[in-house]
Amino acid sequence: MLDKLEAIQERFYYLEERLSDPSIVSDQKLYAKTNKDYSNLREVVEVYKKYKEVLGNIETAKEMLAENDADMKEMAKEELNELNPKKGELEEALKTLLIPKDPEDEKDVIVEIRSGTGGDEASIFAGDLYKMYSRFFERQGWKTEVLNITEGTAGGYSKLVLEVSGNNVFGRLKFESGAHRVQRVPKTESQGRVHTSAATVVVMPKLEMEDVNIVKSDLKVDTFRSSGAGGQHVNKTESGVRFTHLPTGVVAESTDGRSQIQNREIALQRLYQKVYDQQRAAHDSKVAAARRSLVGSGDRSGKIRTYNYPQNRVTDHRINLTLYSLDKIIEGGIDEILQALQVAENAEKLKAEAEMD
Repeated sequence: MLDKLEAIQERFYYLEERLSDPSIVSDQKLYAKTNKDYSNLREVVEVYKKYKEVLGNIETAKEMLAENDADMKEMAKEELNELNPKKGELEEALKTLLIPKDPEDEKDVIVEIRSGTGGDEASIFAGDLYKMYSRFFERQGWKTEVLNITEGTAGGYSKLVLEVSGNNVFGRLKFESGAHRVQRVPKTESQGRVHTSAATVVVMPKLEMEDVNIVKSDLKVDTFRSSGAGGQHVNKTESGVRFTHLPTGVVAESTDGRSQIQNREIALQRLYQKVYDQQRAAHDSKVAAARRSLVGSGDRSGKIRTYNYPQNRVTDHRINLTLYSLDKIIEGGIDEILQALQVAENAEKLKAEAEMD
């Protein structure tokens, strides 16, 4: 581990020098990439510096133990009693920081929220989730663009599609994919009975062309007239777009956007995701037993979280986490949940790496 940390520290100082290089500063794209790489190493290097300082102090204390002075020995023992636990804590922190990061964590995302079982109450709950995430996004300083909204008949939304961009967006939100369940007395309930409804959330990394092995000449593009609710352009212009990836036969289309340009972008993103999923599946199947995290699997079929209003309770079923602060969480305070999920995933990765060694 120490050799790896020394190499990271050398790389950190090398990038620090590069950031003052005029040839780097003048190239905005290269400077941004260099600065990003530099920033990603900062936390590891800072913890490593503290770790080396503790190791040095431990050696000094051990030397003091060899002295004949009784007072010096007593001071050394006290210092070692403080330093050894710190050493252990820093070692654990470094092990976590050295876990290989998913390259997709830095990507922006497409978020889809849909009402599930529960009729009008499910649409209202989908709207509540949208408000919860929107407030969380604002706190993070992330940019949000609404790509498509379909309102529910009694309030809320039956479907929302958002694009969220910022720092480490997918890394923070990747655990949110799945079925979210709500238990409460609906506004439309006259008998005061608690109902259970659900909404589904899907968080997809926004992929760029270079992320997927797709050649433009392999794409067939069709346009068609949209159908259903959505505005005056529906059934009058060919705003719907369908892409077919000829080598794989994968098809993706969109009528969600208000224009053909928006639908081209949405459909292409969906195609990227489908082709990417195929490409990654072959690799994942080889290492799934050792490396797949139970937390981050993103199984959309089963419930991942329950929001119980009568008890002011939120339970994340994947890690058996229960918090009695629904009122704060629904206002965007989901940080504690996301952090707990990240800790659980890191623990799974550390366990998998230990089994592979």
